Amino acid sequence: MRSFDLPVSEALPGLVAALDSGGSAVLAAPPGTGKTTLVPLVLAEGGRRVIVAEPRRLAARAAARRMAWMLGEPVGERVGYAIRGERRPGSAVEVVTTGVLLQRLQHDPDLRGDVVILDECHERHLDADTALAFLLDVRATLRPDLRLVAASATADTGPWSRLLGGAPVLTAGATAHQVEMVWAPPPRPVRPPHGMSVDPALLDHVALTVRRALTEGDGDVLCFLPGVHELGRVAGALGGLDVLQLHGRAPAEVQEAALRPREGGPPRVVLATSVAESSLTVPGVRAVVDAGLSREPRMDHARGLGTLVTVRSSRATAGQRAGRAGREAPGRVYRCWSEAEHERLPGRPRPEIELADLTGFALQAACWGDPDAAGLALLDRPPPAAMRAARETLRAVGAVDEEGRATGRGRKMARVGVHPRLARALLDGADHVGERAAEVVALLSDDRRTVDDLVAEWRARRRDGRFREEVRRLRRAIPRAVPNHVPDDETAAGIVVALAFPERVARARDGGYLMASGTAAEPARGSRLGGAEWLAIAVADRTPGAPSARIRQAVPIDEETARLAVGAVVEDEVGWHDGDVVARRVERLGAIELTATPLTRPDPERVRAALREGLRREGLGLLTWTREAEELRARLAFCHRILGPPWPLMDDDALLESLDLSSGGARRRADLKRLDVSAALRGLLPWKCAARLDEVAPERVTVPSGSRIRIDYSGEQPVLAAKLQELFGWQEAPRVAGVPLVVHLLSPAGRPAAVTADLASFWREGYRSVRAELRGRYPRHPWPEDPASAEPTRRTNARRR
Repeated sequence: MRSFDLPVSEALPGLVAALDSGGSAVLAAPPGTGKTTLVPLVLAEGGRRVIVAEPRRLAARAAARRMAWMLGEPVGERVGYAIRGERRPGSAVEVVTTGVLLQRLQHDPDLRGDVVILDECHERHLDADTALAFLLDVRATLRPDLRLVAASATADTGPWSRLLGGAPVLTAGATAHQVEMVWAPPPRPVRPPHGMSVDPALLDHVALTVRRALTEGDGDVLCFLPGVHELGRVAGALGGLDVLQLHGRAPAEVQEAALRPREGGPPRVVLATSVAESSLTVPGVRAVVDAGLSREPRMDHARGLGTLVTVRSSRATAGQRAGRAGREAPGRVYRCWSEAEHERLPGRPRPEIELADLTGFALQAACWGDPDAAGLALLDRPPPAAMRAARETLRAVGAVDEEGRATGRGRKMARVGVHPRLARALLDGADHVGERAAEVVALLSDDRRTVDDLVAEWRARRRDGRFREEVRRLRRAIPRAVPNHVPDDETAAGIVVALAFPERVARARDGGYLMASGTAAEPARGSRLGGAEWLAIAVADRTPGAPSARIRQAVPIDEETARLAVGAVVEDEVGWHDGDVVARRVERLGAIELTATPLTRPDPERVRAALREGLRREGLGLLTWTREAEELRARLAFCHRILGPPWPLMDDDALLESLDLSSGGARRRADLKRLDVSAALRGLLPWKCAARLDEVAPERVTVPSGSRIRIDYSGEQPVLAAKLQELFGWQEAPRVAGVPLVVHLLSPAGRPAAVTADLASFWREGYRSVRAELRGRYPRHPWPEDPASAEPTRRTNARRR
């Protein structure tokens, strides 16, 4: 091996000693120190076989090539690599993606290797977290001699040390090249990112900042942007410059060109996504321009929609990116935000396990024998709601049983190496479309999107060498039986997509689409997909707060394909719709209604439930409340308030639950209007209460004049309202249920003259002022000096002649 003086060298003796004594260690080494390349080669000395796990394919290839160069030999001798669909074996060091490592652990937990290095573990990718948990299980049960290294580019190593049982932490210093910080916010405020949207004004500012960096420095410029769309936008604004776009799906020749030193000519600009944050060295870079944005996964479990969203980068991510400017010489980093904004950024990115679709993780855990992942050594527990949604999906596709244990079919799906939904579509779709299922699944597992028409994308991708290699790999997982009739491209694609995402089968409705999940969706403006009656939607996302999901990629299908994927269900529906009871027999694909016919004899109990739902939504005003019914309700409410059960509650909620709506065979809104509410209220009374109602809360009371006056129970206390002359001689009003009546004394015209709960006191003290005020206005009515002894009367005095 050639001699290399790299900063990580100072940590190597301690690292080797820690592995020899305890079997595990944590290595903290900033970018550019040699942790990804020199460390594996040193650990492989003495005959050890070293496996290096990288989170990205691009990093795995680049690391293998760099190590082979350091040894002075081609890839495939002592150093090799393995990524999905591509392998170049090496005898001493093999660089693999974390996804490939998980596949190997499931297939052969003994893992033919002596040391495993999990590189860039600080990025908290879900596959990396899962792989470390599996490796700890393997070392505890099968391979106590297995050595583990968690390698991080940050100093936040405590959690990994604890996870590895208190493993020692070895630290390598950063390259001593100074990086000057330049704060370069846009001159005017820009809109914050929303969903996948980035303000074009910010991207224009980034392009101007790149030009500024070129004029102020003498080397290449590395510019970080959140995604491929933004790379293209900024590249278009940098016309006339030597621009490379570096991302995980970039053609191999572009990736290799970006990772080769520039040989003369003007400085170049490398526009990169997060793939260039760590592991990779882009040679010749003297300046970094950072847009300050990242993409994170989000999963809407209720709607089954996963997407990426644009967020502000964390301070830790900004630090990683800035370090790229000083790997080879002093440099500058231009941050397209202010120093004050920087202090408000989150400290570090959130772990993927908190954000992503966990269906693949749940299948890995089930195949490992731990369906709930309760026994796995994870830094963060999976969110319960996300795990429940994942297990429901796995049960639906037959990958796990009711207890969450992996089925034989589930283990076969896990070996395919794609998302369980796509594995299901591959295995089941082959029965209908043969080996074409492999082509469609290869397309669906590739996150490059150029058009929303999936079939057009498929036809264009058939010429891509990497695509064809993935198709060959997937075909090996398909049973060899081929259907008698192989359909055309559009039908084949539709069947496979619909099998992968049955809840996204959609039917045209009101200018858009309704998915089987119940979510509305809309194609892009001008899309040819908008004319199809049915769609199988491959990719859709929904911006928070938006009424509909946006269709990113789909294929037209027919109703037969929709039925095949979703499965029709026929059920009788009785419910409250548009202000009335609707009873019908409905055939549905999920939330999509296919046919509906009226039910002539609906279940009476379901009709009553629908009527009750109508009352709950629209209120008890749907009933006809006569004066008798309203007064009876008030009397019963008074009895419950004063005496408690078994006198029934009379509030709206209680009546909604207790009223008998079966009287007269009520079936519609109009029947509610005809319901005898008084009889229904009396039907709520236990027989003992019914027998005592007139005694406990009489409807009327006889006053001294002989009149029977109605009692008003609608307030807090019962009220007796009577003309003053009818109560002469009454020293005390009666009580009801032990509660004294409040007496409203009325004028001869029926207007309130006085209110009292103590008649005797009123006759003595209050009557005199009332008499003085009213006798002149009502001279024909008696106004005796002594009302307590006067004769009560309903009549006026005889007319004087």
